[in-house]
Amino acid sequence: MTRPSLALTSRFAQRIHRRYAQQLDFLAPGCPGTTDIEALFASLTQQGQSCANALRITRQLVLLRLLTLDCDQQLSLSQVTQCMTHLAEFALNVALAEAEKALDQLHGAPMTSAGQRARVWIVGMGKLGARELNVSSDIDLIYVYDDDGETTGNSEGRNHISNHEYFAKVVKAVYALVGDTTEHGFVFRVDLALRPNGNSGPAAVSLDALEEYLHVQGREWERFAWLKSRVVAPAQCVPDGAIQALRKVVMPFVFRRYLDYSVFDALRTLHKQIRSHASKRSAGHPERANDVKLSRGGIREIEFTVQLLQVVRGGQFPELRTRPTLSALLRLVRAGLMPASTAEALTQAYIFLRQLEHRIQYLDDQQTHVLPGNDQDLNWIAHTMGFAAADQLLAQLDAHREVVAHEFDKLLGGNESECKGCHGKKFESSQSSVSDMLPQLGEQLNARLTAWSTLPRVLALRDEASVRLWRLILRTLEWVKEGTVSEVSALRWLDWIEPLLRRESYLALLWERPHVHERLLRLLGAARWPARYLIQHPGVIDELAATDVFYERFNADEFEADLDYRRSSLKGTGDDDEESLLNLLRRAHHAEVFRTLARDVDGQLSVEQVADDLSALADAVLRITLRWCWSLLKKAHRPEPQIGIIAYGKLGGKELGYGSDLDVVFVFDDEDERAPEVYAALVRKLINWLTVKTGEGDLYEIDTALRPNGNAGLLVTSFAAYANYQQQRGSNTAWTWEHQAMTRARCVVGNASLRARFDAVRLAVIAAPRDEQSLRQEIMAMRVRMASAHPHKPDQFDFKQSAGGMIDAEFVMQFLVLSQSGAYPELLANAGNIALLERAEVLGLLPEGLGHTAANAYRTMRQVQHKARLDETPSFVSQNELQNERQAILALWHHVFGA
Repeated sequence: MTRPSLALTSRFAQRIHRRYAQQLDFLAPGCPGTTDIEALFASLTQQGQSCANALRITRQLVLLRLLTLDCDQQLSLSQVTQCMTHLAEFALNVALAEAEKALDQLHGAPMTSAGQRARVWIVGMGKLGARELNVSSDIDLIYVYDDDGETTGNSEGRNHISNHEYFAKVVKAVYALVGDTTEHGFVFRVDLALRPNGNSGPAAVSLDALEEYLHVQGREWERFAWLKSRVVAPAQCVPDGAIQALRKVVMPFVFRRYLDYSVFDALRTLHKQIRSHASKRSAGHPERANDVKLSRGGIREIEFTVQLLQVVRGGQFPELRTRPTLSALLRLVRAGLMPASTAEALTQAYIFLRQLEHRIQYLDDQQTHVLPGNDQDLNWIAHTMGFAAADQLLAQLDAHREVVAHEFDKLLGGNESECKGCHGKKFESSQSSVSDMLPQLGEQLNARLTAWSTLPRVLALRDEASVRLWRLILRTLEWVKEGTVSEVSALRWLDWIEPLLRRESYLALLWERPHVHERLLRLLGAARWPARYLIQHPGVIDELAATDVFYERFNADEFEADLDYRRSSLKGTGDDDEESLLNLLRRAHHAEVFRTLARDVDGQLSVEQVADDLSALADAVLRITLRWCWSLLKKAHRPEPQIGIIAYGKLGGKELGYGSDLDVVFVFDDEDERAPEVYAALVRKLINWLTVKTGEGDLYEIDTALRPNGNAGLLVTSFAAYANYQQQRGSNTAWTWEHQAMTRARCVVGNASLRARFDAVRLAVIAAPRDEQSLRQEIMAMRVRMASAHPHKPDQFDFKQSAGGMIDAEFVMQFLVLSQSGAYPELLANAGNIALLERAEVLGLLPEGLGHTAANAYRTMRQVQHKARLDETPSFVSQNELQNERQAILALWHHVFGA
């Protein structure tokens, strides 16, 4: 027995069946696609229906089909919303073509100053823009035309009007064809209230006027509206690239260069207004309180949750620049901005609520989101969604709404952002509260804050920003008073925030995220270098919001995959120009350096782990930058470059520090006759990408002095020439100091074959037979020259350059590696000085205990050096300090060199 159709219980379905029984077969079977909609419209016009009538009947029959398939066969949400979006796009394109055809006959074509036909773009906002249109939704539209001018006039040369007047008439004509209600109903309800200046603004705006409006008057809530904007008509302007000019105006308005937490308050205000409006509507009408869109935990709160993260982060995470809500949820997870479990819960809630919304609208084709009050309708909705009874539906609804409301409140911090240190105060008089605390502060902090009350930068702040600033200062002082942070932290925080006061988003970020504020203060108080780095790259402070920032380690594979993914996101929107890619690399690099710095200062990493992570980061940056440069090189002659990058010094030994230069040599292994020219161009481009300063700073300074023949040599050389130079073949050969450098060299970029060949050359060079006494004399002479170049006062011990310092230990190990690795291959590995000193003792090259003691001394000096660099203090201590460590390394030196 066939189950009766649930769809036919809908009052709307019954009306359409009665009214259009003769036309029902005009629509092809199945879920309507664009071609089905076009064929239906054509059939109706061939029957003699006018354009306006045919569009309305098309809409009624398409909606009836969706209702039937959805209620009886459970269509997916995406099938329903895509079909409704196709219908709207088709209707608007038909209406626009009709309107322009009629107006061209009356007034002629609108022309630009360049003599081209002026074009209007119908911009779909909201769910239409995101291709998420529901079954009885209105469509939010904005009309933008590309240039001012006037029309050419009619066939008689009369009726010239301005482009502005022409396109205003277009808006009116399209509305009549799509939005007017006739005997056949309407196609879509049309809302133009989102245009510049709302209902008081012109019906159509020029691109220049839109740009000025967004720049000067655009409000925060409008960024959320424009986030989902998309040109829906005319269809041909999308593939021909004509809308790129509009995109260049809209994107910088929606997505700011810096993290922008100022939108939190704007969204709170907007949400309160929506909740207030919903409450007023339901006053005296309790049945209206169950609104699946606007009530607590409804559709709007899912959309706000997603859009808030997109708007705040989309400037730095280009992959978040997507319109559909479900797509954005997946991308938020991919970007690490939302747990996968949360995204899945919100996804399921969104699908459920949207499908429920559709059932509500199927009943009478009304634009409502409120559950019906009578049991018959409610049970029908439950049955069409697969529930046996209404109480099961309502239980599922309550569960989803609780999840949504929880996540929304968690993101926005409830009604007001408060912190423990603020004790819930409202801060009506934050500045006076700060003044009251001044006598309790240290002299420096008291003087600084007293001066701040008259500081021009502070006085120039908008009222809202000024309130945030003094709230933050008061919170900081509360923490100082409690001993949570130090006065040094507070002073450095003031130094950091002062030049950033014009970027009000940082004030918003710290106020919205108290734990970020506290972590920042602790970091600034720990050392001077973090404060300097944060002044140069303030945007990285948002990394402190992540719960795992102190507990994870750098992952090169994830780093490169994320950058490639973001580049592909930029490419998908046509924004992958070189400047965007340069800034993308810099933001990612600065963020990773800062994460390592935060873990370092917090004591989560040893000095060796810091060096390992910074070295791995540099390796990854070199790999991905080279790959991207090759993909953009016009002279590239093969899919993959046959080039290697050989790292020396700190990078080669995996001992890189903050702000270290990269000592590198470039070699190619390519027989193509164009190779020298091509790889020289590639290396020049690579060095430029690494060193050029953009608005986001730079990446690394590059030193290529260790290449064959130093600065007089070629920037990039063939691997064969490099190998001959290092292995003393021919008249042009390496010096001893270059062989010393080879002990710490490694190939950081290159294919497997090239890496293996480099390793073979390195081992051959290091293990080559040498006159031990001559080598000893050369290294000792070089050490003398280095010492004379770095003089120090008699009462000071330079833990790097002085006798008994780090350089002595490094020279000893280089001598042992070059003189003994032929007999002791255990010394060939590029394992670092500490490990090699231990090995030398095990191998019997050093007396028992000497290597171990020297290794520990070297480790301690590295730690002291690291701390000095972080705190920007000189690289020396008094003669009374580090005496045991100094004696250990002096003993090592005397044993090996005898002097």
